[in-house]
Amino acid sequence: MTIPTESTATRVGEPLSGLAANKARRTANGVTLVVPAYNEEGGVEGVLERLCSLDLGVPLEILVVNDGSTDGTGAILERLGAAEPRLSIIEHARNQGYGAALKTGFAAAAHDVVVITDGDGTYPEESIAELLERIDDGAEMAVGSRTGASVHIPLIRRPAKWFLRKLASFLAGTPIPDLNSGLRAFRRELVLTYRPILPQGFSFTTTITLASLTNHHRVDYVAIDYAHRAGRSKIKPIRDTLGFLSLIIRTVLYFNPLKVFYPATFAIFLTLCGFVYYDMFVVEPANLGDKTVLVFVALVQVLTVGLLADLIEKKSRL
Repeated sequence: MTIPTESTATRVGEPLSGLAANKARRTANGVTLVVPAYNEEGGVEGVLERLCSLDLGVPLEILVVNDGSTDGTGAILERLGAAEPRLSIIEHARNQGYGAALKTGFAAAAHDVVVITDGDGTYPEESIAELLERIDDGAEMAVGSRTGASVHIPLIRRPAKWFLRKLASFLAGTPIPDLNSGLRAFRRELVLTYRPILPQGFSFTTTITLASLTNHHRVDYVAIDYAHRAGRSKIKPIRDTLGFLSLIIRTVLYFNPLKVFYPATFAIFLTLCGFVYYDMFVVEPANLGDKTVLVFVALVQVLTVGLLADLIEKKSRL
């Protein structure tokens, strides 16, 4: 798989140096805002009113993907769409998932720069302008990192989020301030490049983050606040945490397999050393046991598979 890249820099909270005088703004032709909505009757109206009131200095298209809502979301969207010409509503006949709604929005977007935000009122719409500045400055994705002065994330979810973020940062080889923020700006071509591997569910943002970082796209982070959500969260803590864990490992295996296989090989090697020491210096008479031989075979197999996976991944880029 050949991945086009423009920059290998991952910038975390760096100040902008300003656009060069002769550098065309990517946002000049317009920006598409995509809002996925599933049963968001408590927050979506306020979100859309604030989005419609934004003055970004460029043509603005607002796409709301109603992902099979069963509450009053559809009626609210119909009323708002009739009053605001820049607002378009795309309907999913049934609930397909957060990622599916975003992919529908990206496919329908009229502009090459796309901003996503949630319909629950948690993200500060006023930060969109700064995200777009990052895109104009050369970033391929600009993420609203929930590291501002006022961040309301339930305490029960924080340990799992911290662990997943640290694991993803290690596997990606770069610090990730916010792994799955739902407020971010993209060059549309970045998402279309990775569309075949982007999931239908909440892990859409996690996947595009890891895919971008492991393939050396420029990703910028802008600190934002995060408010209490309107309505009930769709996140299932245990199920989704396990799903995110599996996804992180799978995505890094896809693009940088040795980041996963080398630690696994090292852990098996340490186990082998312990067994060899026990068999040779503790047990009388000294004799390599069956478990030691099995661990040695496992070490060779894991290392071999890892090297082959790395060769296949590198060959796919040629």
